[in-house]
Amino acid sequence: MSRFERHGFERHGLDRLNSAAPGAAEAALLACCGSRRWARRLADLRPYPDLRTLLSTAEHAARELTPADLAEALADETVPQHLFTDSGRTVPRGSPAAPPSPATEAARRALRRAHAAYEHRFGHVFVLCLDGCRPDEALDRCLASLRARLAATPADEAAVTAAELSRLARGRLARLAPDTPPVRPRTPRPCGT
Repeated sequence: MSRFERHGFERHGLDRLNSAAPGAAEAALLACCGSRRWARRLADLRPYPDLRTLLSTAEHAARELTPADLAEALADETVPQHLFTDSGRTVPRGSPAAPPSPATEAARRALRRAHAAYEHRFGHVFVLCLDGCRPDEALDRCLASLRARLAATPADEAAVTAAELSRLARGRLARLAPDTPPVRPRTPRPCGT
């Protein structure tokens, strides 16, 4: 029983990661970055006093990844399908979904072609962190980034890809282990106490 459970606190975020069994922690971390070496390193260095320390450790571990580690992490990434379909679009309940505009469909076709060209040129999936990007801007931002990065040399693109993987992992870690304290359940107390 953790100190939070003993005192009526729910296990939350960072406490849950810190107290997880090594295999469970590593599995959760692998969902943030598909490199076993990266996940193992972060799991081995627990406990983390706060999210800032976890993120700093993750960035340091990401800089130490070998090309084989990066290839392993990239093999675990997938192309975000919501950029190619309307699955990410919100439509008010009861409203018929309007078909995408011709411009949107043209952008999606261009994105599919650019993804295929990228994978052919560099041999791995294109990764881009879209944290903080509005959903209505994601398609254009992804397409612009793909086009720019297709012109890069393999060495330059490898560095950009590693940085984007690190940014993706950072956002996923922040969602996995938020640094918010556990909330104590409220118990009614008599007035004046």
